[in-house]
Amino acid sequence: MIHHISSEWLTIDKVSQLLQPGVKLELSDDARSRIIRCREYLDNKMKSQKEPIYGITTGFGSLCNISIGADQLKQLQKNLVMSHSCGVGERVPREIVRLMLLLKAQSLSYGNSGVQLITVQRLLDFFNNDVTPVVYQQGSLGASGDLAPLANMSLPLIGLGEVEYKGVIRPAAEVLAEFGWEPVELQSKEGLALLNGTQFMSSYGVWSLINARRLSALADKIGAMSLDAFDGRIEPFCDPVNVVRNHAGQVATARAVRRWLEGSEITVRPKAHVQDPYSFRCMPQVHGAAKDTIEYVWRILEEEINAPTDNPTVFPDEDLIVSAGNFHGEPIALPMDFLAVAVSELANISERRIYTLIGGKRDLPSFLVANPGVNSGFMIPQYAAASIVNQSKGLCWPNSCDSIPSSQGQEDHVSMGSNSATKLYRIVLNTERVLAIELFNSAQALEFRRPLKSSPAIEEWHARYRETVPFIEDDTVMSPLIEASIQFIRNTPDLNVAD
Repeated sequence: MIHHISSEWLTIDKVSQLLQPGVKLELSDDARSRIIRCREYLDNKMKSQKEPIYGITTGFGSLCNISIGADQLKQLQKNLVMSHSCGVGERVPREIVRLMLLLKAQSLSYGNSGVQLITVQRLLDFFNNDVTPVVYQQGSLGASGDLAPLANMSLPLIGLGEVEYKGVIRPAAEVLAEFGWEPVELQSKEGLALLNGTQFMSSYGVWSLINARRLSALADKIGAMSLDAFDGRIEPFCDPVNVVRNHAGQVATARAVRRWLEGSEITVRPKAHVQDPYSFRCMPQVHGAAKDTIEYVWRILEEEINAPTDNPTVFPDEDLIVSAGNFHGEPIALPMDFLAVAVSELANISERRIYTLIGGKRDLPSFLVANPGVNSGFMIPQYAAASIVNQSKGLCWPNSCDSIPSSQGQEDHVSMGSNSATKLYRIVLNTERVLAIELFNSAQALEFRRPLKSSPAIEEWHARYRETVPFIEDDTVMSPLIEASIQFIRNTPDLNVAD
């Protein structure tokens, strides 16, 4: 599959497809002409421009008042990339770096950045040939763009830094030589165009959104299995009680749970209890609120990835070069903090269902084993879930609430959106783990309702799960089974059945 980068709206659904194996990226003819035209305009402008232009004929940040001679402009841009390559901490996962390459190329393709065509093409070369720059998670303030991580991403363009190629981390210069690629000689503005921008934040945000939507659907299906395993009531999921409150996510969750449980023998049998605990009864309200949050953040992030976010912004048609602040991460930092809370809540309520299932209630054995005492059964998976949830709660402190001035006060308010993004990524992975533990418990509990059966959809899913994770008769080592459960839900196809 070949995708042409153009001015056509890039949806997050499309981005998800572009990360699949075998996809190649090319610039559309229109994008190529916009890039070339903007570069030519900038070159011509500099021949006649007498006033300093930030980052093009001046230093950066608080050094903006220092003019740079024409003979030093190329060195200025190279020095910028080298000096800003200050990323530290864990490596950015490969799929996130590939997103960074894609989104940076998309941002530069609009013809408002003044880069050379070869600079954008090299980003696509890296993507198309699985040459992945080594980037680190910490170092960006999320305001002057994602300076440090984007600098580390850009180093290989100029033959510096490291890349991962065929599973091995190597000096970028070696890999460039193997492909016959010359290091890009950066022209005026180009280093700034590469480093300014929100592509580090946006890439983490887009990955997290794609997976948050998947986990939201899985939470409904796993929650439905848990509801039946707990012999819960279906009435709180009926349309009238949910429609009357007017929240789209609540209605969608209730309908999803009803569809998953349609045809269940357990659901329709008479109940001795009048109400279920909130973690079961309020799934529409809690899961639904997460859905609504995901959709809101989805819109904001989609707007972000369809825009040039470097500085200065160049407008050839208007004969205008504007130094402003489109690199500031606040528009996405706040939503990503919001999304972190929402995704964390999916794990929070899931852990409560886990706890209830092992409590020895409604004819389920304590800790979901037939012979508790000699067997601890599912006691400690709940501990693990509780530990994970606690960590996510700690991560939910909004990074966007903070700002630490930098660059001698010139950059006196920063978004910290990069930290919002990386902690969101961790919370998404944590929620996946907790939901997998709930499925582990729910599948076990459902076996104690035999000979009654759940719905055909749940029973079919349960049978497939049992091909990977067995029923636990006596105590065994649980960690491999929890990991198998994680992999099972990670490989579950899209749950369009219950949309």
